[in-house]
Amino acid sequence: MNDKEILARISGLIETEHELRGQLAAGALTSDEEHQRLRSAEEALDQCWDLLRQRRAKREFGANPDDAAVRPAAEVEGYRQLPVPRQRCHFSQCRCFPENPGRACLGRVSGTRGAGS
Repeated sequence: MNDKEILARISGLIETEHELRGQLAAGALTSDEEHQRLRSAEEALDQCWDLLRQRRAKREFGANPDDAAVRPAAEVEGYRQLPVPRQRCHFSQCRCFPENPGRACLGRVSGTRGAGS
């Protein structure tokens, strides 16, 4: 599969997910049927995203993206998701680590550069 094919598969799986949720809301599916089919679609979606990330990483580092392979669902589903930073650092107002008020700030604080929060 190339990147375009993977992205098309991802779009199809997202549509399937929406259809399943719509069918459940309309009473056309039981909760158990929806849960089983939705879980299958979610696993396939995670595998597609993983394959796409592998291909992009290989390309970025000069390797052949066609060497990327679909990983088992159990492996892909076991990945830990890293938390998304609340705010990105732009240095003018450094608040990257609000839970650590003692961290040096690169912006101006009370007319000086450096220490302070």
